[in-house]
Amino acid sequence: MINIYCDESCHLEKDKSDVMVLGAMSVDFTYLKEIYEDIRQIKMNHGLDSWFEIKWTKVSNGKINFYLDLIEYFFKTSSLSFRGVVATGKGQLDHSTFNNSNYDTWYYKMYYLLLDPFTSPSHTYRIFIDIKDSCGGKKVNKLHEVLCNNKYDFNQEIIEDIKQVHSHESEVLQLCDLFIGALSFFHRELYLRPNSSEAKKAIVERIIEMSGCSLKYSTSRNESKFNLFIWQPRRSF
Repeated sequence: MINIYCDESCHLEKDKSDVMVLGAMSVDFTYLKEIYEDIRQIKMNHGLDSWFEIKWTKVSNGKINFYLDLIEYFFKTSSLSFRGVVATGKGQLDHSTFNNSNYDTWYYKMYYLLLDPFTSPSHTYRIFIDIKDSCGGKKVNKLHEVLCNNKYDFNQEIIEDIKQVHSHESEVLQLCDLFIGALSFFHRELYLRPNSSEAKKAIVERIIEMSGCSLKYSTSRNESKFNLFIWQPRRSF
């Protein structure tokens, strides 16, 4: 059994961001308890409460070493894998030309692009998505249906379940938040601003260093540790 924890940034249609980032962090259920314990120990090593919530918005100069240690922990832990989808040009979407009835249809397609390459018929999965709003239940049910149908998994034997959870309930989901925050910071070019956070810049630079990925371009689809897909809308003529 493999657990996949998903989070999203700038996912609303009219949130004044031209970039949406989706992220998925996977872990073999066998190692889940060990990973939780390791992350809580890292927190305590830095003088934080073991239940301190890891969040991109909390990255600061005072906690930079803690967050850098988390990045290094991810890359050194073989049972953890990450896939991110960065959808650019969100404000220029042409739904009618490309057979999307509306923004929600496109949103599901992006989640499909995130999760389909991350799931294999040779394993079983439980997927957990961070709760964002009161309408999430319908979205989760639709996403489960789309993913299962594509894999001919009509009895839901591959993707057993998709459910919503609060981020404070899972350190792995919180770790996913850290990575998508870094990707959003990079692709929205916030890191280029003169007054942008030096701590957040350091997180981005460490991910680039340890992944060997520039973050500008997609990795190989088969990249197993840090997998990245940069989506751009096709132009209509």
